[in-house]
Amino acid sequence: MKMNMIYWKGKKFWVGKLFEHPEIMTQGKTLKELEKNMKEAYILMTMDDVPQKHEIKKLAFTI
Repeated sequence: MKMNMIYWKGKKFWVGKLFEHPEIMTQGKTLKELEKNMKEAYILMTMDDVPQKHEIKKLAFTI
């Protein structure tokens, strides 16, 4: 699978988000680290690593 990453250099870190999933955003000290972190963020955010046998719990948030 291939996606497009929008990225830029901030004051201290490289920052990026996935064009196809702009809610997925991360940073890295180098471009290489940013790419690695983006792949990990994608897996975490899309729940690709959740086993078939899992549980769900409702959480209440006060904002």
